[in-house]
Amino acid sequence: MALNIPGLVSLSVFFTLTLATGIWASWKSRKDQQNRNPTEMAMVGGRNIHVFIGLFTATATWVGGAYINSTAEIVYLPSKGLLWVQAPVGFALSLVIGGFFFVNPMRSKNYVTVMDPLQETYGNMMGTLLFIPPLLGEVFWFAAILASLGATMRVILDIGGSLAITISACTVILYTLLGGLYSVAYTDVIQMVFITLSLWICIPFALVNSATESIYYTATHQSYQDPWIGKIEKQYLGRWLDDFFYLVLGSIPWQTYFQRVLSAASTGQARLISYLSGLGCFAMAVPSVLIGAVAASTDWNQTSYGLPSPFERGESAMILPLVLQHLCPAYISITGLGAIAAAAMSSADSALLSTGSMFAHNIYRKILRKKASETEVLWAMRTSMVVFGAGAAGLAFYSSSVYDLWFLSGELVYALLFPQLCCALFAPSTNTYGSAAGFLIGLLLRLLAGEPALSIPPVIRYPACSLLNGTYSQLFPFKTFTVLLTLGTILAVSHLAKALFQNNLLPHSWDVCNIVGGTAILIPLQQGEKEEPLPTTALEENHN
Repeated sequence: MALNIPGLVSLSVFFTLTLATGIWASWKSRKDQQNRNPTEMAMVGGRNIHVFIGLFTATATWVGGAYINSTAEIVYLPSKGLLWVQAPVGFALSLVIGGFFFVNPMRSKNYVTVMDPLQETYGNMMGTLLFIPPLLGEVFWFAAILASLGATMRVILDIGGSLAITISACTVILYTLLGGLYSVAYTDVIQMVFITLSLWICIPFALVNSATESIYYTATHQSYQDPWIGKIEKQYLGRWLDDFFYLVLGSIPWQTYFQRVLSAASTGQARLISYLSGLGCFAMAVPSVLIGAVAASTDWNQTSYGLPSPFERGESAMILPLVLQHLCPAYISITGLGAIAAAAMSSADSALLSTGSMFAHNIYRKILRKKASETEVLWAMRTSMVVFGAGAAGLAFYSSSVYDLWFLSGELVYALLFPQLCCALFAPSTNTYGSAAGFLIGLLLRLLAGEPALSIPPVIRYPACSLLNGTYSQLFPFKTFTVLLTLGTILAVSHLAKALFQNNLLPHSWDVCNIVGGTAILIPLQQGEKEEPLPTTALEENHN
């Protein structure tokens, strides 16, 4: 296969347009920065992001390369099908639940990151431990996105994946460094337009291709493979429910989500952004579903791809770019490539900004350098983004393991961070002892359940655990079970510890976290938060 020159030119134009938009947004943020806190401008857009821009950037955060590619892949896989496509509904419900329950307590106290209520309730030591799962999740997410983009470029453009990874990483890091949330938000608008137009332009050509049978017929009838509607067998119902709750609830405690809603001018606007972006996520899955259905309805022997089929060659993960390349005219497939690149970058910049914001605000400012100036914190944020971005780009070259690490770290966020965030916001009587116990229980239970993708055998074999092809598979909803047990541990241990110390059953000298000593140290909110008209609070650090 020769180098695809038109595709390369198209991609170059898209990257240039994205970078130019990011630079313009950076200039706009500096212009609007007068009389505003510079770090708050970079992290939450000065809490002044327009609803329209907020809607686009919140939707683009979830509608990434993994979202559109995996949706098409699952519809195409003979063993899965449409009924196993859970992300569109899961993410939509997650954003609705987040808007209904979590936006008000987070926005009313002018929090900057998802870690703020955790540090306020459980202290800096636990805050540091709880920072690790989302940090790993964001870095592995960034790496997985770059790896996916590199694989796509290799298929369609016939260029080295390492070159695509390097160019994409440099572009994302540069415009995110320049303008923070402003650059990310405005480039998301461009990227969402690219995704929507490009995919919908490609779909009619794929549907009417002579090698493709009617997707209405193949939805319920055997053709070149099993019907693409799919089915959920009884023994897999527990896993299906577990994955669904993981998507719905596990998608909430991420900085990428709260960074969008906390950037809104008011709580009402933040809720509106959350609700509407849920609808946007659901709608953006439709093109990928259609492309997956087309792939399942295609006689690949009649295409330039030939036999064996993508499934038989183990290339199901690349089904979306393969459909664009082999079922659409060349001048149309390069348009679809722009959609894939746009989707990848729309999530990559969000992960990068999220990681840098949490490190600078929650680790550098509150632990390492409590007297740091705003300029110093801003540079700490930029430096951390370069370091994390370069590290993720390096990991992207090992794509076979990066995806698995991303899934595992995401499950740790679900098992560890979601219960902690719920308790910090809705059960303020919980304390550091309960948080530490919950963290330990959740971590052990998740790791001891094993991870087949990483060849980690389970130590705990839950009911319905089965051995398939030499690998143990947990069919019991163990992830959600771990969340519930972690939540119960936090509540129980918190109240037990408080009762033991208050009733003098344990000496107060053993109360190293000072939950009844009343010796907490107040950390005042930053200057930018004091200027907000909303109610303010002091962040409380447990004195260890």
